[in-house]
Amino acid sequence: MHSLLRHPLLRQPRWWALGFLGLCLGYAVVSLFILPWPLIIGVLAVWLLLAYRFQWGNPRHARPPKRIWPWSLLPLALWWVYLYLADSFGKVDLAAIFFHLQAGMTDHGGVSRITAAVIYTTCAVLSLVAFTWLVRHDHRWRLLERVLVLVLLATNPLLFGITQRGAAIVTEDGKWLDRRYIAPRILEWPQERPNLLYLYLESIERTYADRARFGEAYAELEAIGEDGVVFEGIQQLDNTGWTMAGMIASQCGIPLMPAGLLHDRQFEPLDAVVPGVDCLGDLLDQEGYSLTYMGGASTEFAGKGLFYRGHGFDDVYGREALSTRMSDPEYLNDWGLYDDTLFDFAVEEIRKLDAGEAPWGFFGLTISGHAPYGHPAQRCLERQGEFDGVNILYSVECSAWLARDLLKRLKREGLLDNTLVVVASDHLTMKVSAWEQLIAGPRENTFILLGEDLAPARIQRKASMLDVFPTILEAMGYGIDQHRAGLGVSLLSPVQTLVERNGIEEINRRLREESALQQRIWDGLQPQRRAEEEAEPSRESAVTQQVTETPADAATGDNVSELP
Repeated sequence: MHSLLRHPLLRQPRWWALGFLGLCLGYAVVSLFILPWPLIIGVLAVWLLLAYRFQWGNPRHARPPKRIWPWSLLPLALWWVYLYLADSFGKVDLAAIFFHLQAGMTDHGGVSRITAAVIYTTCAVLSLVAFTWLVRHDHRWRLLERVLVLVLLATNPLLFGITQRGAAIVTEDGKWLDRRYIAPRILEWPQERPNLLYLYLESIERTYADRARFGEAYAELEAIGEDGVVFEGIQQLDNTGWTMAGMIASQCGIPLMPAGLLHDRQFEPLDAVVPGVDCLGDLLDQEGYSLTYMGGASTEFAGKGLFYRGHGFDDVYGREALSTRMSDPEYLNDWGLYDDTLFDFAVEEIRKLDAGEAPWGFFGLTISGHAPYGHPAQRCLERQGEFDGVNILYSVECSAWLARDLLKRLKREGLLDNTLVVVASDHLTMKVSAWEQLIAGPRENTFILLGEDLAPARIQRKASMLDVFPTILEAMGYGIDQHRAGLGVSLLSPVQTLVERNGIEEINRRLREESALQQRIWDGLQPQRRAEEEAEPSRESAVTQQVTETPADAATGDNVSELP
């Protein structure tokens, strides 16, 4: 080993610098294109061969080294930021980053990513040092890296996303989605108001139902669906791909456009979440429901507490309130309560709600399936055996089994009588151990309804989580304006969804240019909006005008079209 380290090549800083840069380049290529990890060595070999052939760092006609700082340092650092985010989440969502900066990132459970962040930061710093050495010692790289700056900036998806979102400032039509927004209105009422149990299963997408790829991991949810209405084809729009965005999409019928992308409060902490629209909680609160939200993680993270308290909920419980009631306060994961503990508290809460005179709504959020590995509960370890700490399918199976077990417990006690049960994912999962299998084909969210008046069925529709909101209202027996609420359409009606009419790509393109809907949903946080509204017709009087605001809208008839 000592003689190897004394080899002339290894004693040259040039080869240490070039070797490390080659490893970094190999890692970037393999990560971005989802290639087998051994190809890193292949990329490194090609890089070193080119370095040897062209004498990088030691040109034949060398010029004296210059103590300069490369222009490419900042673009390279931004690429490291992107690689870290892509490695952590699979897809970098700028809207999620902006929203979490505003809504709060304290009390998060991403402890497992702290080590990764330290490693990425160290590698980034070393790569910048190595690149600076190369540029200072090779005048050809001093010329080349000025062009490299433009290439790095132009190809970084992080910066590409920012420039795309900037299109909203100059677009000719920043009101395309807002014209299609229908304020939720209840026009008909059921004879007896049903209770509502909504279970958000963190990241448990319906894609896992493919047994050829994922075995029996989703089997317990398939068993739940046998007694209810299973919706297939629930796709994911941009700005609906993280927990709060998924909740707001499914309860408010809107994508979560962060408050700060287009106005002067972009980095101020929020004091309300989507205050400009009525959501499911607002409507049920007006109907006299007692509403509770319960989740194992902190309600301070990502504005969950602000959202639920601001939209009609009477009680909002998270890690802060529930952990003090635990018999074993040490039985916690990075985020908070394990789901077996959470569901024990859920049963207690539903008993209390059911004993009251008012109809109730209970909304719960699990944690078992949270990327990257999940947090399987002790009851799952006893049932499924040892967890290797990596396999997400173990956690998916755990989450599905615990959900089915909870429904069985509630049903045995008669707590699901006259109750609509919703079992759904909050969003598609972020990067997990089964990532390559997940992205190998189409992906869709879980959405299952169970109720006494719902005959078992499978409904295949091209839809999104925006359509969950009006579908729940109609499944509860409420009649709503045009079968629509927000941007969503009831999947129990013949009206075409936004996805069926326009397609995911077109909606996402329009979303990047939208400004009017953003102003609507954050109305109350933007003082500059008030003066504009005084000169405009009231929103209520404009509702019926929205669908024919432009000739193109009138031609498409987006508002009332039905399925063929």
